[in-house]
Amino acid sequence: MLKEPRVTVKIPRPLYRRIQQVIENSGFSSPTDFVVFVLRDLVSHVETSQPDVAPEEREFTPEELEAVRQRLKNLGYL
Repeated sequence: MLKEPRVTVKIPRPLYRRIQQVIENSGFSSPTDFVVFVLRDLVSHVETSQPDVAPEEREFTPEELEAVRQRLKNLGYL
């Protein structure tokens, strides 16, 4: 199986430092691993909440958007 090439996503350095603190002793080996985990979780949530809609046509409901905002805030992103 071929590995997909990676892309770079830029985040503010203070956020990166906060992620480093959050993941200490958490089992995540890097901030990148943590961010990938969080993004996969969010995408999976959207996909399972709207299974009959094509991925490019999915939209968050206001409730889902607020839940995402709250999760990101709790994780230190906002």
